[in-house]
Amino acid sequence: MAKKSTVKIRLVPEEKTDSKFYYYAKKPTAGEKAKEKLRMKKYNPATMKHEWFVEKKLPPHSK
Repeated sequence: MAKKSTVKIRLVPEEKTDSKFYYYAKKPTAGEKAKEKLRMKKYNPATMKHEWFVEKKLPPHSK
């Protein structure tokens, strides 16, 4: 079976990391972009502004 080429990550607001709103994105598992932390400017409906969103680890899930 082949290895995955992307990984699902969670983007949370840079200023308020405990915010209820977040985005999901895909990130490559190999190459230069895989080593650096993802940072994107996205719309936050809670504050009604465009803000910087940073990569954060996905929460553990229960089975």
